[in-house]
Amino acid sequence: MRTLRRLWLLACAAAACHHAPRVAPSPPAAHPVAELARARAQFRRGDFGHAAVSFRRLTYELTATDPQMAEVQYYLAECEFQTGDRVQAAHDFRQVADQYPTSEYAPLALLRAGDANLRLWRRPELDPSYGETALALYQELAGRYPGTEAATRAQAHVQQLREQFAEKDYKNGMFYFRRRAYDSAIIYFKDVIANYQGTSRVPEALMRLVESYRAIGYAEELKETCANLRRFYPTAAGVTKSCPADSSAAAAPS
Repeated sequence: MRTLRRLWLLACAAAACHHAPRVAPSPPAAHPVAELARARAQFRRGDFGHAAVSFRRLTYELTATDPQMAEVQYYLAECEFQTGDRVQAAHDFRQVADQYPTSEYAPLALLRAGDANLRLWRRPELDPSYGETALALYQELAGRYPGTEAATRAQAHVQQLREQFAEKDYKNGMFYFRRRAYDSAIIYFKDVIANYQGTSRVPEALMRLVESYRAIGYAEELKETCANLRRFYPTAAGVTKSCPADSSAAAAPS
């Protein structure tokens, strides 16, 4: 009896195994060419999160010598930039320029590495390290890839950075100027004038320099600064008041 029961249980188990559902095989990985086409399409329609996944997958499926790798690495960094990860984007753009210096993406990568650092320097009064890095990258771009569209685009950003550096020094000067620490204020105002010619803060720095010299009685420096202000910025607001034509009036203490 026991033998018959055991045989019956074995037969049921065999039948259950026979009718067990089969697990569907996982789909094969997409061919790199198809995956790249999908990543490009995702990027073009602004789906940067999914595009980043696709481009990152391609970094494992392609080799470093594949001609598409520079494009893949560049657009992966661009996805990071667009989704707000500017620190990682700056690093990865830099890598593209260094690893694929002869590719068409190298000058663009240097430009975008500079752009990422520029975005990270949100306000002039903050630590300027990101701004200094951005400026160095734009200057490197101009030296390594002169005449490229990327180098031309970088020039506009260079001017923006110069404005921000001038703003930073001007505000530092005003910090001391308002506290009547004129010697310290003069250092910053002179830095604006010497290093950031062509920026909007230069005429104001000259006028604050005039006021600082007047406050501490530096007559010769006051006279020379007024002459430069009237010569190079005759139409700037406040010039006539700060530096009247009568030099004796200009030298008089306020």
